[in-house]
Amino acid sequence: MSRIGRMPIAIPAGVTVTIAENNKVTVKGPKGTLERVLPAEMDIKLEGSEVIVTRPNDLKKMKSLHGLTRTLINNMVVGVTEGYQKVLEVNGVGYRVQKSGKKITLHLGYSHPVEVEDPEGIESTVDGNKIIIKGIDKEKVGQYAANIRVKRAPEPYKGKGIKYEDEVIRRKVGKTGKK
Repeated sequence: MSRIGRMPIAIPAGVTVTIAENNKVTVKGPKGTLERVLPAEMDIKLEGSEVIVTRPNDLKKMKSLHGLTRTLINNMVVGVTEGYQKVLEVNGVGYRVQKSGKKITLHLGYSHPVEVEDPEGIESTVDGNKIIIKGIDKEKVGQYAANIRVKRAPEPYKGKGIKYEDEVIRRKVGKTGKK
């Protein structure tokens, strides 16, 4: 059995999980509602205050879908209770970040400012050189953070660019002069 897939998902108080036909799972909680259609091969059952995912057989595809399905449901439950957050840091001389309405304006050393608009259901705030992205959908929060980071990925010589708060940039030694 999949070690992750066989673990039951505990449903906290204030959260309701409904499973419709074709494995359409809807999770409602204090922060909002998420719904997702999961692989039809998986058997998703609601037993008391737990969700249990089982697989029909031991084919390689079913084994990999087992853990994935359980993790996706768990991410939805965590999202509607606690939410997800990613923090990006902008490092570099003259690199600036501004927030106005739903738009983030990035000055990243290009000849023009780069503007990024918050997608629906995601909230971002700017605190000095940090961009804080919050939302209930883990996938959307991560994708939006990645879209901002790619505007100027950190470079290995001076560490300039946009990096995740917990990311470690492997630094390289620069050029050395002639002796």
